[in-house]
Amino acid sequence: MPATSDDVSEFKASKGWFERFKKRSGIHSVIRHGEAASSDHKAAEKYVQEFKEYIETEGLKPEQVFNCDETGLFWKKMPSRTYITQEEKALPGHKPMKDRLTLLMCANATGDCKVKPLLVYHSETPRAFRQKNVLKDNLCVLWRANSKAWVTREFFYNWLHHAFAPNVKNYLTEKKLELKCLLVLDNAPGHPTDVAERLYGDMSFIKVKFLPPNTTPLLQPMDQQVISNFKKLYTKALFERCFVMTSETQLTLREFWRDHFNILNCVNLIGKAWEEVTKRTLNSAWKKLWPECVDKRDFEGFEANPENPVPVEESIVALGKSMGLEVSGEDVEELVEEDNEELTTDELIDQLQEQEARPGETGSEEGREKLKKLPTTKIKEICAKWLEVQTFMDENHPHTAIASRAGDYYTDNVVKHFRQVIKEREVQATMDRYLVRKKSSDSEAGPSGIKKRREVTPEKDLLPQVLMEGDSPSKQ
Repeated sequence: MPATSDDVSEFKASKGWFERFKKRSGIHSVIRHGEAASSDHKAAEKYVQEFKEYIETEGLKPEQVFNCDETGLFWKKMPSRTYITQEEKALPGHKPMKDRLTLLMCANATGDCKVKPLLVYHSETPRAFRQKNVLKDNLCVLWRANSKAWVTREFFYNWLHHAFAPNVKNYLTEKKLELKCLLVLDNAPGHPTDVAERLYGDMSFIKVKFLPPNTTPLLQPMDQQVISNFKKLYTKALFERCFVMTSETQLTLREFWRDHFNILNCVNLIGKAWEEVTKRTLNSAWKKLWPECVDKRDFEGFEANPENPVPVEESIVALGKSMGLEVSGEDVEELVEEDNEELTTDELIDQLQEQEARPGETGSEEGREKLKKLPTTKIKEICAKWLEVQTFMDENHPHTAIASRAGDYYTDNVVKHFRQVIKEREVQATMDRYLVRKKSSDSEAGPSGIKKRREVTPEKDLLPQVLMEGDSPSKQ
């Protein structure tokens, strides 16, 4: 709240309030990519044993255990020494290299079930989508958008419901396995700690287990070369695309890069790269967390992959040189590492504000126009009905905690927006009445400046004017 340096106040909160605040805001202690040196090795060793015991107790098979993780991707970026990158740096106001998206990737411990990735971009409907009349439901990713291209809790729940749950359910059914699975998560802001409590109904077969704080680089399977391998495969697919276009068309590499490579091409390359991540790579990533599930071949020291005998880096370098680009293995590694840049403190604050923003602020223009036409009386009526429904559910549902959580979530993310609309309209109406009265009062004054006689306005009608002028009702 606004205050001055003279104000002295002490903030106090109960433990329960603080726990609920952490769940709402997604605040956690977490170490992301590239921070293994400061990781908690003792906690990691202890967790590995606990995880093994949990798997045995629950009777889970590798096919039923999944891990997911987010990563940033500068989708239109080449190694820094290529002439395209140097040219882009020289162009004022031209920043395609910094055009970043976020991917959430997930697979099981056997590596034979890859879940449809979640992609978060800063534009809901990019120009390339409009030009091609793209149906987002047909994409190889679950497309979502916000201004920062970050995975929020709402997007994560949405991905669980629309991608993870149906994909895993179909896979387990085809494998004739028991309908239950475990999803291993880290403590990222987009993974609220109460996610397990919200998995009911069609998603009740999903169990969630969190990695301990500061152990992500040591234990997170997706961090064990899976994501980095995917990015190298994406870069390889990108170079292959460039090579085909420059060799089979009249376009130069600069022309293709500047005018023809867009976010739709990127999505297709993401699907290709994710498909090419091998079962062996996905399975061996569980060595540190669950070594018992890893194929014994991966412990024998054979690094060569029969499915892809040529290392990805060498393929990228060869493709680059064939197009006249100066690329080395070190350039490729640098490119992959740059995608893992940490969020700054200011960016984390922005992410929290993004998650707490009122639903609808980033909605479609059509949706906003439709809302403007709704009468305030109708919105008030619906909000009152929702309060009645929520009260009924809280009082009569056999699982009060579930009903309360579901009601609170809907209230905070949907109903709250309409209540804010009512509040804003009432404030605007008050200001409009004040301006009308003031204009009327001015017009009633004659040429000599003396006002014409008019009826006295009741005191209650003067209250908005009094408040607008900064006086309190008691003073008036």
